[in-house]
Amino acid sequence: MKPFDPRLLRYARASRRVFALGGVLGLIRTLAILAWCWFLARSIVAVALPVLGNDGADPGRIAEGAPAPEQLPLLLAGALVALCVRSAAAWGMDTVAASGAVRVKSQLRAAALDAVDTRSPERSDGRSDAELATTLGRGLDALDGYFSGYVPQLILTAVATPILVLAVLLADPVSGITVLIVFPIIPVFMILIGMATQAVQDRQWAQLQRLSSSFLDAVAGLATLKIFGREGRQSARIAAETEEYRSRTMKVLRVTFLSGFVLDLAGTFSIALVAVTVGTRLVNGDFPLALGLFVLLLLPEVFIPIRQVGAAFHASTEGLAASGEVFALIEGADAPSTQMRNASVTESGDGSLRAAELHLARGTRGVVGPVSFDVGPGDFVVLAGPSGAGKSTILAALLGFVTPAAGSLVRPANISWAGQRPGLLQGTIADNVALGAQVRDDGMVRRALDAAELTEMPAERELGAVGAGVSGGQAQRIAIARALYRAWTLGPDTALVLDEPTSALDRATEARICRMLRAEATAGRAVLVVSHRPAVLDAADRIVTITAAQATEAAR
Repeated sequence: MKPFDPRLLRYARASRRVFALGGVLGLIRTLAILAWCWFLARSIVAVALPVLGNDGADPGRIAEGAPAPEQLPLLLAGALVALCVRSAAAWGMDTVAASGAVRVKSQLRAAALDAVDTRSPERSDGRSDAELATTLGRGLDALDGYFSGYVPQLILTAVATPILVLAVLLADPVSGITVLIVFPIIPVFMILIGMATQAVQDRQWAQLQRLSSSFLDAVAGLATLKIFGREGRQSARIAAETEEYRSRTMKVLRVTFLSGFVLDLAGTFSIALVAVTVGTRLVNGDFPLALGLFVLLLLPEVFIPIRQVGAAFHASTEGLAASGEVFALIEGADAPSTQMRNASVTESGDGSLRAAELHLARGTRGVVGPVSFDVGPGDFVVLAGPSGAGKSTILAALLGFVTPAAGSLVRPANISWAGQRPGLLQGTIADNVALGAQVRDDGMVRRALDAAELTEMPAERELGAVGAGVSGGQAQRIAIARALYRAWTLGPDTALVLDEPTSALDRATEARICRMLRAEATAGRAVLVVSHRPAVLDAADRIVTITAAQATEAAR
């Protein structure tokens, strides 16, 4: 977990403005701090020296460079102006950071969603949908603390600290050298505490991901859990996950509070050490009072940014952890796909689908192959085989989601596809059928619904979230209608590819769907279906039997 990740500037361009404006405002604030300390120190001397008077002892250098009492109004005015400028610069930094956080989150979230949208659905990164939702939601929202608390202090540490240390060094070399000696103590403590914080924060973030996954899984399967009476176990599981997250959160807070105490203690000791040397010389009359007060007023300002940046860092580690996952997600989309080894993928001009000695793999693990089949215009071919043999992986290769490892694959420019999950959205049935079309043809929508055996289904019927409001068989037929609509829209050279299209249908409806698919093939379209249902197998021209090691094609 880095205190600052350069990828933030690359993927969130709004962050550049935050750091640029923050640097300018930080410089103004630093100069205002110097002016404030200078004017305030001299104002105190102008008031104190006449009151202290002279008891006859040798004052030494105490009164050296002291202002006259008549200059007090001017000095107080200068201090007031410096205080106002300092406050305005601090307000400006906080405002820039807060508004920048909104834009940065928006840009990172958009880039991450684009990455999710452009990558293959057959991803193997191990992230569940719940984990992605947590990262892009709660995780990125935690960047508010990073930008509003940590970034301003980080900018001040980079801008103000060197200037203030140089000012102390020029004003009093002894104090400046002492500051240079004791100052590294605080960064050392920050590094040690940061290592401990990262460990507990990583465990807390992982626990939050598990809690989110458990909750969303329980919500998704709530109906099934209620039917089988298993909701009690899930409630207990979520309660246990919640308690574990609470415990890990308290550990993070404990480390955060402890780190703040240690940093304040180290800063206090460092300031006290320098103050003792200044005070000793003032008592001995070896140091001007005005310069001594200036150094003493300036010392806390030297250590404040580095102390606060450490405390703010621990308070923003959740956002840093989430942003690291977002960067990995974005960069994963830009990574090149696995190179094809002895494999060729070409485009057919007539809508046909062909595979010759095709091998498919996921990572380094072979999934299926060699596979050979030919689905030309007018063919109705079924891929059959046991579950897990790789039938859906073959379809993923046809759709371009999986890169072949060996062999040759020929696919058309356009494929109309319906997967095992209907993938319905909230809206009308007509909107779901015409999904992706530039202009909806209501007549063709009605025709597709009729062909999918939904003659009684109103096209304007509203569906809820994830297609709620229809049965599993109806949802499956709406997906078939959508595939038909797209195939008819794109033309006869569009292949029709369906994955288990009749698994939720009764025999009579399944038989009519098979006749519809046969009619599509007879009309000159290449039709490829994954199924193990006897009615679909009987309707096919050819059956390609898939196993994990090979495929054989049998003529009907």
